[in-house]
Amino acid sequence: MKIRKSARAYERWLSKQLDGDVVEADLRKKHARMAEGPFPFLRATYWRWAETILDICPDLADAPSVLAIGDIHIENFGSWHDAEGRIVWGVNDFDEAAEMPYVLDLVRLAVSAVLAKVRGMGEHAVCRHVLAGYRKGLAHPAPFVLDRHHEWLRAKVVVPEADRAKFWAKLDPKTKGGTTRRIEGPYRKALNEALPRTATHITFYPRTAGVGSLGRPRWVAYATWHDAPAVREAKAAVYSAWVRAHGGSRRLRCEEVAFGRHRSPNPHYSVRRGIVVRRLSPNDRKIELPSHMNPDAEKGFAQRPALVNAEMLAAMGADLAAIHLGAGNHHAAIASDLLKRPKGWLRRAVAAAAKHVRHEQAEWKKGAKTGK
Repeated sequence: MKIRKSARAYERWLSKQLDGDVVEADLRKKHARMAEGPFPFLRATYWRWAETILDICPDLADAPSVLAIGDIHIENFGSWHDAEGRIVWGVNDFDEAAEMPYVLDLVRLAVSAVLAKVRGMGEHAVCRHVLAGYRKGLAHPAPFVLDRHHEWLRAKVVVPEADRAKFWAKLDPKTKGGTTRRIEGPYRKALNEALPRTATHITFYPRTAGVGSLGRPRWVAYATWHDAPAVREAKAAVYSAWVRAHGGSRRLRCEEVAFGRHRSPNPHYSVRRGIVVRRLSPNDRKIELPSHMNPDAEKGFAQRPALVNAEMLAAMGADLAAIHLGAGNHHAAIASDLLKRPKGWLRRAVAAAAKHVRHEQAEWKKGAKTGK
């Protein structure tokens, strides 16, 4: 199936899942992002990855299945405060979680780093660091709690004071202008339930964010609590595009991953009635890459040092391992499968998948220019 035909079919499916509540303006923005380059195209098209990856890499199909992220990439990581108020770093978007061969998360993470052109690293280095981190995470699965350990990571992700002010300014409803969209009852209810009980001056407004979820309704509640902002975000969730392509349970698996046994979870994250709710604050957010890697990075964060290096890729691999071991007893099966895989298996899979993504992105971009 050609990419444009596939996109139309997916968007019809998405509209059906959302009872027609699709944000058309955000879908148009998503289509434009897909034409920008292979990395934003990858981020925007998890449904297409799910449709094609086992045809591109058929030798991955027999790997042990786990509850995996699915839509993993180097911008699918962020920070949050756990129940003890500590800052934790790791995967923070689980919308496409489903049962699938564990190796697919490793391949997609590495492909994303290759397509984003992480400085100083080619395919071989990317794969080596991701796999080394994954093996370390299998041996010692644990969350990345930053208050006493992982100083190098804390220095990269904790927001400095100047950026903190810019973060709050960006979310302030005074900067949003008017909106012709009226918040639907289920989103209003979910956001009100997530805010502190005595919060006041609550303002709701639609938000456009991310890439893969563009087109789904996303709302923000901006309130005052004890003379300071309290912000919550709610977005629509549908069952994973992996399940759409391959079958399986249609229930949302987000919370199973978020609260897995090797996580230090975000107590303000919840999924209710098909709506994902989370707190937004300077250190409860997705971490964007610097502008040289992501043209859509927020200006307030664009001047920070490059986040993704060898150490960061290894940490990403380790966090994936902890997630894969978070539901079910998969350690022995994964470890045995890794030992049996031939040398260079990950690099070959990454090269094939990246080539396919580049080809389809070029096809999409050409169609955008010709209007076909």
